[in-house]
Amino acid sequence: MAKGPKTEFPITGVRVLINDGAAHSVDSSEMAFQAAARGGFLEAYAKARPVIHEPVMKVVVETPTEFQGSAMGLLNQRRGMIVGAQDEGPMCVIEAQVPLAEMFGFSTVLRSATQGQAQFTMEFALYKLVPQSIAEELAEAAAQAKKGK
Repeated sequence: MAKGPKTEFPITGVRVLINDGAAHSVDSSEMAFQAAARGGFLEAYAKARPVIHEPVMKVVVETPTEFQGSAMGLLNQRRGMIVGAQDEGPMCVIEAQVPLAEMFGFSTVLRSATQGQAQFTMEFALYKLVPQSIAEELAEAAAQAKKGK
Protein backbone atom coordinates (compact mmCIF):
# COMPACT_ATOMS: atom_id res chain seq x y z
CA MET A 1 0.00 0.00 0.00
CA ALA A 2 3.04 2.26 -0.15
CA LYS A 3 2.25 2.77 -3.86
CA GLY A 4 -1.33 2.58 -5.03
CA PRO A 5 -2.09 0.83 -8.32
CA LYS A 6 -3.66 3.87 -9.97
CA THR A 7 -1.46 6.90 -9.24
CA GLU A 8 1.31 5.36 -7.11
CA PHE A 9 0.40 7.56 -4.12
CA PRO A 10 0.35 5.89 -0.69
CA ILE A 11 -2.97 4.27 0.23
CA THR A 12 -4.36 5.38 3.62
CA GLY A 13 -7.57 4.90 5.55
CA VAL A 14 -7.79 1.17 4.89
CA ARG A 15 -8.73 -1.53 7.37
CA VAL A 16 -8.25 -5.20 6.51
CA LEU A 17 -10.17 -7.96 8.28
CA ILE A 18 -9.40 -11.61 7.56
CA ASN A 19 -12.39 -13.83 8.31
CA ASP A 20 -11.02 -17.22 7.40
CA GLY A 21 -7.82 -18.85 6.32
CA ALA A 22 -5.90 -22.06 6.35
CA ALA A 23 -2.36 -23.20 5.87
CA HIS A 24 -1.28 -26.32 4.06
CA SER A 25 2.15 -27.85 4.46
CA VAL A 26 2.67 -28.21 0.68
CA ASP A 27 0.89 -25.21 -0.88
CA SER A 28 1.45 -22.60 1.83
CA SER A 29 4.47 -20.33 1.67
CA GLU A 30 5.23 -16.72 2.46
CA MET A 31 5.14 -15.88 -1.26
CA ALA A 32 1.74 -17.55 -1.68
CA PHE A 33 0.26 -15.53 1.21
CA GLN A 34 1.75 -12.30 -0.18
CA ALA A 35 0.31 -13.04 -3.63
CA ALA A 36 -3.12 -13.76 -2.12
CA ALA A 37 -3.02 -10.55 -0.08
CA ARG A 38 -1.96 -8.51 -3.13
CA GLY A 39 -4.73 -10.04 -5.26
CA GLY A 40 -7.35 -9.43 -2.59
CA PHE A 41 -6.23 -5.84 -2.12
CA LEU A 42 -6.29 -5.07 -5.86
CA GLU A 43 -9.79 -6.52 -6.18
CA ALA A 44 -11.07 -4.52 -3.20
CA TYR A 45 -9.29 -1.35 -4.39
CA ALA A 46 -11.08 -1.48 -7.76
CA LYS A 47 -14.47 -1.78 -6.05
CA ALA A 48 -13.80 0.87 -3.38
CA ARG A 49 -13.91 3.98 -5.64
CA PRO A 50 -10.67 5.47 -4.26
CA VAL A 51 -10.15 9.23 -4.08
CA ILE A 52 -7.08 11.47 -3.96
CA HIS A 53 -6.54 13.90 -1.09
CA GLU A 54 -4.15 16.84 -1.08
CA PRO A 55 -2.55 18.77 1.78
CA VAL A 56 -4.20 22.12 2.42
CA MET A 57 -2.25 24.84 4.19
CA LYS A 58 -3.41 27.58 6.53
CA VAL A 59 -1.96 30.73 4.98
CA VAL A 60 -1.87 34.07 6.83
CA VAL A 61 -0.96 37.10 4.71
CA GLU A 62 -0.03 40.43 6.31
CA THR A 63 -0.26 43.26 3.82
CA PRO A 64 -0.84 47.01 3.79
CA THR A 65 -4.59 47.71 3.54
CA GLU A 66 -4.19 49.24 0.06
CA PHE A 67 -3.08 45.83 -1.30
CA GLN A 68 -5.79 43.76 0.42
CA GLY A 69 -7.73 43.18 -2.82
CA SER A 70 -4.60 42.14 -4.73
CA ALA A 71 -3.57 39.69 -2.01
CA MET A 72 -7.06 38.16 -1.86
CA GLY A 73 -7.08 37.84 -5.64
CA LEU A 74 -3.76 36.00 -5.60
CA LEU A 75 -5.09 33.56 -3.00
CA ASN A 76 -8.26 32.97 -5.03
CA GLN A 77 -6.22 32.30 -8.18
CA ARG A 78 -4.48 29.51 -6.29
CA ARG A 79 -7.74 27.72 -5.39
CA GLY A 80 -7.61 29.36 -1.97
CA MET A 81 -10.60 29.79 0.29
CA ILE A 82 -10.57 33.03 2.27
CA VAL A 83 -11.44 32.28 5.90
CA GLY A 84 -11.27 35.82 7.21
CA ALA A 85 -9.70 39.26 6.96
CA GLN A 86 -9.22 41.93 9.58
CA ASP A 87 -7.63 45.35 9.67
CA GLU A 88 -4.94 45.98 12.25
CA GLY A 89 -4.07 49.64 11.84
CA PRO A 90 -2.42 50.26 8.47
CA MET A 91 -2.04 46.51 7.90
CA CYS A 92 -4.59 43.86 6.92
CA VAL A 93 -4.33 40.23 8.00
CA ILE A 94 -5.91 37.72 5.61
CA GLU A 95 -6.37 34.10 6.63
CA ALA A 96 -7.00 31.47 3.94
CA GLN A 97 -6.78 27.77 3.21
CA VAL A 98 -4.80 26.99 0.06
CA PRO A 99 -3.66 23.65 -1.43
CA LEU A 100 0.08 23.16 -0.98
CA ALA A 101 0.55 22.36 -4.67
CA GLU A 102 -0.62 25.89 -5.52
CA MET A 103 1.72 27.68 -3.09
CA PHE A 104 4.98 27.23 -4.99
CA GLY A 105 6.22 30.62 -6.17
CA PHE A 106 3.61 32.49 -4.11
CA SER A 107 6.21 34.49 -2.18
CA THR A 108 7.62 36.09 -5.31
CA VAL A 109 4.20 36.87 -6.78
CA LEU A 110 2.94 38.33 -3.49
CA ARG A 111 5.99 40.54 -3.06
CA SER A 112 5.67 41.79 -6.66
CA ALA A 113 1.97 42.60 -6.27
CA THR A 114 2.51 44.52 -3.01
CA GLN A 115 5.73 46.38 -3.83
CA GLY A 116 7.61 44.12 -1.42
CA GLN A 117 5.51 45.10 1.59
CA ALA A 118 3.49 41.92 2.24
CA GLN A 119 4.58 38.73 3.93
CA PHE A 120 2.91 35.42 4.71
CA THR A 121 3.18 32.38 6.92
CA MET A 122 2.00 28.92 6.09
CA GLU A 123 1.31 25.79 8.13
CA PHE A 124 -0.42 22.48 7.49
CA ALA A 125 -4.18 22.54 8.15
CA LEU A 126 -5.84 19.41 6.75
CA TYR A 127 -6.26 17.07 3.80
CA LYS A 128 -9.06 17.74 1.31
CA LEU A 129 -10.42 15.92 -1.70
CA VAL A 130 -8.71 16.92 -4.96
CA PRO A 131 -11.13 18.38 -7.57
CA GLN A 132 -12.17 15.82 -10.20
CA SER A 133 -10.38 17.60 -13.08
CA ILE A 134 -7.07 17.58 -11.21
CA ALA A 135 -7.55 13.94 -10.11
CA GLU A 136 -8.01 12.99 -13.78
CA GLU A 137 -4.82 14.85 -14.73
CA LEU A 138 -2.90 13.03 -11.99
CA ALA A 139 -4.24 9.66 -13.13
CA GLU A 140 -3.27 10.45 -16.74
CA ALA A 141 0.22 11.52 -15.72
CA ALA A 142 0.66 8.33 -13.68
CA ALA A 143 -0.51 6.22 -16.63
CA GLN A 144 1.97 7.99 -18.94
CA ALA A 145 4.78 7.45 -16.42
CA LYS A 146 3.95 3.73 -16.22
CA LYS A 147 4.07 3.45 -20.03
CA GLY A 148 7.45 5.19 -20.05
CA LYS A 149 9.01 2.70 -17.63
